[in-house]
Amino acid sequence: MDDLLKFLVARIMDDNHAYAYVAETLGGEALLDSHLPMLDLTEQLVHEYRAMDPWDSRSAGLAYALRILAQSYAEHPAYRQQWRP
Repeated sequence: MDDLLKFLVARIMDDNHAYAYVAETLGGEALLDSHLPMLDLTEQLVHEYRAMDPWDSRSAGLAYALRILAQSYAEHPAYRQQWRP
């Protein structure tokens, strides 16, 4: 699961940089307003999962949710098919 979490954080960082570039060069504020909150929430879930006790009854559900969210990056070359839910 650690590899999946690292992958998600890296993609979030890539997206944040890409959106900053779009906003700076093309004025894509609407794009930023709609996507950045989702990136922030996904990153928050990653951090919460990392801090969670493995015996916490919520960990399995959160792990599943993170696998679902990672599917949005399934076309990325570093995405692994074993991460599919």
